[in-house]
Amino acid sequence: MAGQIKKVEFNIKGMTCAACAARIEKVLSRKPGILTASVNLATETATVEYEEDIIDVYKIISIIQELGYDAVEKEEKDALLEKEEKKKEVESLKKLVVISFFLTAPLVFTMVFKLLGFHGGVFENPWIQLMLATPVQFLIGFRYYKGAYHSLKSGSANMDVLIALGTSAAYFYSFYNILTLPKEMIHEHLYFESSAVIITLITLGKYLEAVAKGKTSEAIKKLMGLQPKTARVVREGIERDIPVEDVKVGDIIVVRPGEKIPVDGVIIEGYSSVDESMLTGESIPVEKKVGDEVIGVTINKTGSFKFKATKVGKDTVLSQIVKLVEQAQGSKAPIQKLADKISGVFVPFVIFVALITFFIWYFAYGDFTRGLINAVAVLVIACPCALGLATPTSVMVGTGKGAEYGVLIKGGEHLEKAHSINTIILDKTGTITKGVPEVTDIISLGNLSKEEILNLAACAEKNSEHPLGEAIVKKAKEKSDIPEPESFEAIPGHGIYAAIGDREIYLGNRRLMKLKDIPTDEVEDILEKLEDEGKTAMILAVGGKIEGIIAVADTLKENSKVAIEELKKMGIEVWMITGDNERTARAIAQKVGIDHVIAEVLPEHKAKEVERLKKQGKITAMVGDGINDAPALAAADVGIAIGTGTDVAIETADIVLMSGDLKGIVTAVKLSRATMRNIKQNLFWAFIYNTLGIPLAAFGYLSPAIAGGAMAFSSVSVVTNALRLRRFKP
Repeated sequence: MAGQIKKVEFNIKGMTCAACAARIEKVLSRKPGILTASVNLATETATVEYEEDIIDVYKIISIIQELGYDAVEKEEKDALLEKEEKKKEVESLKKLVVISFFLTAPLVFTMVFKLLGFHGGVFENPWIQLMLATPVQFLIGFRYYKGAYHSLKSGSANMDVLIALGTSAAYFYSFYNILTLPKEMIHEHLYFESSAVIITLITLGKYLEAVAKGKTSEAIKKLMGLQPKTARVVREGIERDIPVEDVKVGDIIVVRPGEKIPVDGVIIEGYSSVDESMLTGESIPVEKKVGDEVIGVTINKTGSFKFKATKVGKDTVLSQIVKLVEQAQGSKAPIQKLADKISGVFVPFVIFVALITFFIWYFAYGDFTRGLINAVAVLVIACPCALGLATPTSVMVGTGKGAEYGVLIKGGEHLEKAHSINTIILDKTGTITKGVPEVTDIISLGNLSKEEILNLAACAEKNSEHPLGEAIVKKAKEKSDIPEPESFEAIPGHGIYAAIGDREIYLGNRRLMKLKDIPTDEVEDILEKLEDEGKTAMILAVGGKIEGIIAVADTLKENSKVAIEELKKMGIEVWMITGDNERTARAIAQKVGIDHVIAEVLPEHKAKEVERLKKQGKITAMVGDGINDAPALAAADVGIAIGTGTDVAIETADIVLMSGDLKGIVTAVKLSRATMRNIKQNLFWAFIYNTLGIPLAAFGYLSPAIAGGAMAFSSVSVVTNALRLRRFKP
């Protein structure tokens, strides 16, 4: 029997290109007990799913270390600590660049002076050139030798192999010429500046890349920076300020106007309005009273209140969002698999092309020096760095930007899929509408008064959790107390049954009446009239006879109509799915501008309707907020949950809109399209750059030094292009 399956994340140091990530992934995937392994170059992380009784975390770490990389299990780190570590890494690279630059500059100036026909002075001395080039080659370039050694040891080749081969060829050939050529000929055959410039420029590229990559996670840093440092807690009757880390579940916390709410909880005293825009993107403050939930990091605007802490530390909404965004940034978009496959075979192919270049120049033209220099240029220009960074950097920025606007995208694959959506299916209640219906009409059809009809309906609905039932109970409570029913049964998609005293009561739609053989012909005109007005009519039957009708209407969300118009402008077909009858559904659809309606759908059949649309070749997104929407969210190509809905819907969905605003769908699709455009631009330039660069180098049109500079800046340009996404506005 298989052991327990676990998932673990690792931080990995020492990866230099896509070939490194592909190699770690390949080796891990082949090990017994490891089910899946995904390595991300941009975030320097690996996610591994494994069987605990076959392999453990320490064994996985040792496998990665054998490949030549440092690996540690990822911990819940403080954002500032992580920022500090990244800063140190950037500073270290900066020092290497400065040292390398000062040692390389004299070699470059000597070469330029020589080309212009001037004397290079003391730096023309070959031994001084050797002294300047050696520290660059072996101290600054040590990281590339180390990477190349481990790469070859594990039976593959990465970018470091290309750099080590190329620069070593130029360096050792120059050193060989110093020892063997006559003094007057040595100057013509020294290439120390080539090897030194390549290492300097590639290290500069790594430094600029690290600086740029630091900016890709700005959204997470912003979110983490929102957390207040202290909380005012009431303990033993005394108010005291304590660090937010020391707050425990159950603590009573006082919040005054203008203060940030430190953790998640429920208000027990007072009322206020709270600005939740930093999490939901919704600018209008939300009214809060006793019993309402408040979220840590949101800002209290007007009143003072006390609340009981329900979630602290890593359980708070903020921490969960940060974790979700980090996981999304570490995940892969399917388009990346193409780049990974190419990177895996690219390096051996490049070494082969470099050897062919050398042999053709040497044997066909008899020019050993030219052959060597062009082969070095081929090795250096072809490093597949840009290819490895093209996708993950865009995914990092895209998912981070989404979080900033209250759109949580759970992974690169969902971000990619969302750009091709052409059909959006919207649940009605709680999605298009506010989901807080109100009683609009009470119609008596028998011997009972309106008050009695309302009272009986409220008594029957007292234990129901359906929004329509809650509206009836709320209305009845305004007038009198509501007794408990003797028995109660919900009939999903139809209505409810309740026993009150000696009366048997059914309250629901036509389907329920048909099920219980209660004719509805006499009330059909009234039902149709109410439904034409967009109201949901509920029939009350007592003892097998219809006694009354209660109409309930759910009001539209403010931006539903605007969002649906915008989606249609983007070429997306909008459908509405609801359990309501056809007439009511069409009335609501007409108000918001929806042309396609699927009505009278039982909760368990929503997923089937989504599948039906998919079979017609539509790429679907289902948007919902309730438990009954979860199967349909899972069935759609992309499931989008309204963040104000149930936990089950949020768990099942691929994208979560933190606010209940449908404009979030527009933001999600537009962001997905912008990100995919960005990824395609990155991959195009990375492919074009290598495709054009290799023949130019092979034919002798690129010197190794220029190739080194071009290679380094190609990676930087890819990351910089990804950073343009930070300017995205919904």
